[in-house]
Amino acid sequence: MGGGARVAVLALLWGSTFLWTELALRGLSPLQVTLARCTLGALVLVVAGCATGRRLPRGRAVWRHIVIAAFFCNALPFALFSLGQQTVGSGLAGVLNATTPLWSLTLGLVLGTERGPRPVRLAGLLLGFAGTAVIFAPWQDGGPVGWGALAIVAAAASYAVAFTYMGRTLVGRGIPTLSLSAAQLTAATGLVAFALPAGGLETPELGTATLIAVVVLGVFTTGITFHLTYRVIAEEGATNAAVVGYLLPVVSVLLGALVLNEDIGPRVVIGMVVVLAGVGMTRRKGERQDEPAAPAASRTAAGEHRADDGAVEIAAANVPLERVR
Repeated sequence: MGGGARVAVLALLWGSTFLWTELALRGLSPLQVTLARCTLGALVLVVAGCATGRRLPRGRAVWRHIVIAAFFCNALPFALFSLGQQTVGSGLAGVLNATTPLWSLTLGLVLGTERGPRPVRLAGLLLGFAGTAVIFAPWQDGGPVGWGALAIVAAAASYAVAFTYMGRTLVGRGIPTLSLSAAQLTAATGLVAFALPAGGLETPELGTATLIAVVVLGVFTTGITFHLTYRVIAEEGATNAAVVGYLLPVVSVLLGALVLNEDIGPRVVIGMVVVLAGVGMTRRKGERQDEPAAPAASRTAAGEHRADDGAVEIAAANVPLERVR
């Protein structure tokens, strides 16, 4: 499979996450969907790790960081997306998810890790949030503003917090990415299972469509995408892999309209275009440093890389790729 084909397949898988979540919610509670997704994704990655000789990390300090990362990068946002999609369509959920890089830049500015950002990046940040405001349309009655949409935006912000934390505590520590990803989803499974009494003990309605949606959501859009992104980054570079982040909301909108007959409306489409334009501007950093040289690509393929670890971690979380520095 060529690089372009891998990017297309990855975009389709990621973009369909919101569709499968909505279908799974027809028979399961939000926490049950979250638990199933984490469990199946962890199982896929653990099996892949065993098959390739990758063991789970050891040490209390590492696992403490993994548990915190699992909460902000997996358990919390997965649950928030499932909660939000009870009232928000899959297409709009994918569009709001695209605000993650905007929150990442905002967090960097607040923490001081983004020093002297270029004016074009600041303009992109403002433009991106302006597009989000267009989507929410608080000046109109009957707009998508509500707890569901806010939960999805909170999930996107949670990803941003997770990426910053992972970049500081887990990435580039000499632990194979596959091992970290498997451990993180395993920890997330435990966290969600611990929270089940809060709203996940009701009897599920396990019809055929629900089971198919859960399996695809956990195995393919949470597990298999990790390997596809790993290959894209290793062979094409993180910049090309980041193209998926721009295609994801487009795919989610199209699938929502075609499969679920969701009516997005021109305002949401315009808002999506503005958000993606803003995200594109925030990614401009002058001289590009995302494309690894040949030695770096070799290290990536070996699984012992540094610069691209963050991007691969995010792939395991099913969110748009954003550099972790």
